[in-house]
Amino acid sequence: MSAAGQPFRDNLTMLRRNLLHARRYPSLTLNLLLTPVILLLLFVYVFGDVMSAGINGGHADRADYVAYLVPGILLLTVSMTSLGTAVSVATDMTEGIMARFRTMAISRASVLIGHVFGSVIQTLMALVLLLGIGLAIGFRPDATPLEWIAAAGLMALVSLALTWLAVGIGLVSPNPEGASNTGTPLVMLPFLSSAFVPVDAMPGWFRWFAEYQPFSPAIETLRGLLLGSGIGTKNAVLAVAWCLVLTVLGYLWSKAQFNREPRR
Repeated sequence: MSAAGQPFRDNLTMLRRNLLHARRYPSLTLNLLLTPVILLLLFVYVFGDVMSAGINGGHADRADYVAYLVPGILLLTVSMTSLGTAVSVATDMTEGIMARFRTMAISRASVLIGHVFGSVIQTLMALVLLLGIGLAIGFRPDATPLEWIAAAGLMALVSLALTWLAVGIGLVSPNPEGASNTGTPLVMLPFLSSAFVPVDAMPGWFRWFAEYQPFSPAIETLRGLLLGSGIGTKNAVLAVAWCLVLTVLGYLWSKAQFNREPRR
């Protein structure tokens, strides 16, 4: 194979390694997926009647709240599965696998790219499963084929951005437990967004943060795409801008950490 094709082959090899690793050790992925499923069922069947009071001026019912909730839970799932990437990278670091990869005649970038794209693929599969559960409990999207494609692209873009950040977290963490703790803000931010209640129902001193933090624009854009209610220029621009900024920052941070001297 030509020198130009070598990095591509290395990327595919590392992607295959991470997918096989996830298949052989599915417990982490299942544990991370189980939490948003439980939250979905909890907020629908336990808190649904109460939480729906904050939707549509208090005139919404449980079915309306299901439609409101599912897009937020989908992006919460993205944040939780990205945390698994941080743990996986930290595990490779502590077990010395990353140090071994540094000594091999392979593209260094492929080691990180394999983790990232393997995680994105697993995340999209998890989203399909969660969306199926949402349909089973009454979620009825009203999206056109083009809107479905845009929604899938948005979820993939958010997953890519968060996964690059998670790789950086894994590289700087001393162990997998530390990676799990350091990555907690990625999981907490969706709870501080419009995932569960509209930002208009939040206290004024907190509303600005909730509206402009990375998850709210993405959730509102996804909600508009899936429900056919319009996405709004501001939310769409903010969602894409946040994703691009976080992807670039996460990539540069991860690359810098990976190129540092191995841990002693």
